[in-house]
Amino acid sequence: MLIEAADAHFAALLAGEAPDGLAVAEGGIEAPEVLAMLRALSAEVGESFHPNAWLIVEDGEVVGLTSLVRTPYVGDTVMIGYGVAASRRRRGIARRAVADLLAWARADHRVRTVTAETSIHNGPSHRVLETNGFQRTGEREDDEDGPLFCWSVEV
Repeated sequence: MLIEAADAHFAALLAGEAPDGLAVAEGGIEAPEVLAMLRALSAEVGESFHPNAWLIVEDGEVVGLTSLVRTPYVGDTVMIGYGVAASRRRRGIARRAVADLLAWARADHRVRTVTAETSIHNGPSHRVLETNGFQRTGEREDDEDGPLFCWSVEV
């Protein structure tokens, strides 16, 4: 299940606390510097597009985050990112979260296309996107992340 993430949720996670009475996956969901980056990204994207970040919750536990990683950059196209706590990976959580995010996108009149990028070496993430109907549309090189596959799905 996705729960819209507010700044207070990011603040709680950064403080090592569980937001809204939820538990947090063993080991946390991400390193503090990544959570801080995602918090700042949500604030930036939130200036022009809302909602833009969600907690991934399973059985009362925050197990990951998913978000728009930039504002709509071509009319009605949004790019998503997602991550699941290391202790909760390989359980279908990312697949379900992306499916839920696509259901949101289909219901939002502002969105017609959803894109994503993955490391060319991240087979599990490729399968998450393929299972959810994404098609690989190209490749690009990123200065920080290296070679990436580009993905897209019409909603």
